[in-house]
Amino acid sequence: MSPSITINYQGATYTLPYAIIRSKRKTYAISIKEDASIIFRVPLHTSERQVAQLAEEKKHWLIKHYLEICAKKNSRPVSGLSAVQKSALEKRYKEAARSYIPARVAYYHSLTGGIYHRICIRDQKTRWGSCSGKGTLSFNWRLMLAPPAILDYVVVHELCHLTHMNHSPAFWQAVESVYPDYRNARKWLKEHGAELVL
Repeated sequence: MSPSITINYQGATYTLPYAIIRSKRKTYAISIKEDASIIFRVPLHTSERQVAQLAEEKKHWLIKHYLEICAKKNSRPVSGLSAVQKSALEKRYKEAARSYIPARVAYYHSLTGGIYHRICIRDQKTRWGSCSGKGTLSFNWRLMLAPPAILDYVVVHELCHLTHMNHSPAFWQAVESVYPDYRNARKWLKEHGAELVL
């Protein structure tokens, strides 16, 4: 069972599950996963007390985003499919993704440039796509559940990382030159990404 932290905010008490990841980093970072659990990324010698203090200092941000994610989680559609049906349907979507997504990559690659070496279709929980420094493009098969234009945006996004391995202004200019409506696509994924489930 995950540990939890208690925060009092605006007259209410919230008990939030969390995990701590300690590393050689010098800065502190907080993120909230799709299951509403919280991750504190902290320097190696950070104590539990310091983590609790960080949570208290950032409680406005924490509670706001925690409640938003809980609302999205609770609004996910219920399909009524059995486990066997879900497994069979998921298999078919993955097979479709292995042919459809590379075709979209090939189409947009002629517009973005860069060099990639392979394409992977993955079952990622929190990412829609990624581009490694070795030129591997990875895509979440659940993009097949999104409108085609949204899938295309993710393809363009990752292809542009072949020449810009960051999210600098130059990167976003490259994305916009190929996919001008990228802002609306990003917004759609943020608002509806959690609904892309079977």
